[in-house]
Amino acid sequence: MTENIKDVGEKNFKASVLDSQKPVLVDFWAVWCGPCRMVAPIIDELSIEYTDRIQFAKVNVDESPRIASSYSVMSIPTLIIFKEGKPCEQVVGYRPKKDIQKVLDKVLGK
Repeated sequence: MTENIKDVGEKNFKASVLDSQKPVLVDFWAVWCGPCRMVAPIIDELSIEYTDRIQFAKVNVDESPRIASSYSVMSIPTLIIFKEGKPCEQVVGYRPKKDIQKVLDKVLGK
């Protein structure tokens, strides 16, 4: 995980995600999840490429189940992009980098 990605939980979710001035991609994941491990390097790369425009965060669903359930995360990995404190885009399951880039560019108005 790069330094561009925040580890977020119950205590700092509001400040890190909902109160952010920039859009935030939140990766809902778990240690035991194979597809989560496959998407992690993609998220690392994107966090570097989009560092000035989008913030990146990870929520471990085993450590923060209330956050996951409040956004109806039923399967992982789930990527939810928050803009102005509200979820605006969601990607469920493993997706190639170009698919996630399309969603990020859509959020940025490109």
